[in-house]
Amino acid sequence: MSWIQKLYETYEQSAGHEPEGFEPLMPICHSTQQAQIEIVLDGNGGFKRAVVIEKSQGTTLIPCTEGSASRSGSKPVNHPLCDKLQYVAKDFVVFGGEVTSGFAKEPEVPNRDYLVGLRAWAASEWQHPKLTAILHYVEKGSVVRDLVTAGILPLGEDGKLLKSWSDEANPAPAIFKVIQNTQAPEDAFVRWRVESAPDDPLSATWQDQALIDSWIAYYQHTQALFGICMVTGQESALAIQHPAKLRHAGDKAKLISANDDSGYTFRGKFIEAKEVISVGFDVTQKAHNALRWLLAHQGYRKGDQAVVSWAVSGVLLPNPIKNIFEQFELDSSDIKAATSSVGTDQNFALRLKKAVAGYGANLDPKEDVVVIGLDSATPGRMAISFYRELKGSDFLKRLEAWHARYAWHQNYGKDTRFIGAPAPPDIAEAAYGRRLDEKLQKATVERLLPCIVDGWDVPLDLVRSTVRRATNRVGLERWEWEKVLGIACALFKGYHQERNYQMDLETERNSRDYLYGRLLAIADSIEGYALSASDEGKKRETTAGRLMQRFADRPFSTWRTIELALKPYEARMQAGSDRSVGLLVKRRKLLDEVMSRLNDLPERTSDAPLSGEFLLGYHAQRKDFWPAADADKQAASADSQAETNH
Repeated sequence: MSWIQKLYETYEQSAGHEPEGFEPLMPICHSTQQAQIEIVLDGNGGFKRAVVIEKSQGTTLIPCTEGSASRSGSKPVNHPLCDKLQYVAKDFVVFGGEVTSGFAKEPEVPNRDYLVGLRAWAASEWQHPKLTAILHYVEKGSVVRDLVTAGILPLGEDGKLLKSWSDEANPAPAIFKVIQNTQAPEDAFVRWRVESAPDDPLSATWQDQALIDSWIAYYQHTQALFGICMVTGQESALAIQHPAKLRHAGDKAKLISANDDSGYTFRGKFIEAKEVISVGFDVTQKAHNALRWLLAHQGYRKGDQAVVSWAVSGVLLPNPIKNIFEQFELDSSDIKAATSSVGTDQNFALRLKKAVAGYGANLDPKEDVVVIGLDSATPGRMAISFYRELKGSDFLKRLEAWHARYAWHQNYGKDTRFIGAPAPPDIAEAAYGRRLDEKLQKATVERLLPCIVDGWDVPLDLVRSTVRRATNRVGLERWEWEKVLGIACALFKGYHQERNYQMDLETERNSRDYLYGRLLAIADSIEGYALSASDEGKKRETTAGRLMQRFADRPFSTWRTIELALKPYEARMQAGSDRSVGLLVKRRKLLDEVMSRLNDLPERTSDAPLSGEFLLGYHAQRKDFWPAADADKQAASADSQAETNH
């Protein structure tokens, strides 16, 4: 139960001290709902006006009970104050409204139950003037009639509420623009505003702190189940149901749930669900609200999978799922090895350390940090798929180590180029393709989390898969291949960290695979330059590019084919401008130098497949051809050409 304790502590320390730009933590006994209609009353409960709420303004804080917060099924429990028309309108059925199927035989029950709860709250010692005004109005039973008169709800020729709009000649009423396609206007959610005086600054019920506190105090007073809370160890009111809506507003999955009284979820070991676990109502409300708040502001979510890291004190932390460009805004233009006395690796390490230190300045080294991963196999059940507790200093060190170990030049397109480690979702796509199954992507992200948080090696199968896809240059669009290439180089470099690969070109590294990669880059450069002078260059790939996969499998025999194919392009450059002749001389000189080093190796005639190291040599050599001042221009040019081809 440590996860719920950490979340509870986070709520206690962060409530009222939320970071700048964060929404306030949601109060307990409340939830949010998308409202479509706002009814404005006067202080005596008289109807003043009603408006249709724009979607961007519809999210509304509403009081709720344990049952209504996670309501579902054919007989959903009503909310205490703001709710759908079938609950708040006594004349709902009179105008042809259809209640949910469970209430079909007794359509008056939703409104009756709503009024019972509202009257009990208004009669308590925690009554509120706005509550009294709303109760008086609802008891009149004219909600739908007033909305029809105000032009909010349209009626058909039979005098009943219109279900849909089919008149294409005339614009649809505003209510049809804010409800979902599967809904009718009668499904609209209503919120209240009570204007006790002109220009009342607190007319909105969802913004009135006194009304919010009134409901919290009243609802806590109604709690009937008491016992020892397993989180705090104290006697308190216990939660009967636990909150949902953790990952998004429509999320029905729960972390703690026990409604299978007839199955075998807990029977056999326990007679009642409360014997399994007992958590205080206040504790579970605050813990789940904290988790919802953290996921919304600093978490990662893809489908049903969600990951978030946080400090219990509420200090902002970098997200381990994001790449360095998203976390620290370090793009490739920030790291210029050519203007520094140190290489790219050292320059990057210094900037990374400085960026991480920025987080560390506000974080106590002994501060508790939690990383949690959530997933759900069914709509109603959620599981904690990953959980780690660390000290703040350990978390930042491991995150820094991940980005340093797997750092490489990444090209995600002309707007996103950076040096650093790729993000787990990008690694999954690089390994299995953009159309990978959602389950496979989630499983891959889960496999990579321990590599970031615990310092494990990236799984070898992912390294091999990304390397293999990077060699299939003709099988990918240009922009996708550039992305996969950078990711493959990053993973291979990090997996073999004992070899101490550098991001800059290593002219003294004389291994077979690295030299072959350099050869391929040189051949690619010569033919690519010759093609760029004609329209032909926009229509076809170079020979080196087309034969890249074959070259990776059989380098010795394939190189002869590539080298012979260079002759016509060398002749074209020889007959060209002085610049092309000068470039050809430099490339041929470099080609001869690399070939000479390769010929000195005993395995020079081997046709054994190349490892991912050849991609490092290829990428580093190609990058070396682009002067630091022109690197971004060259990369942008390549991206533009890729878009033209696409």
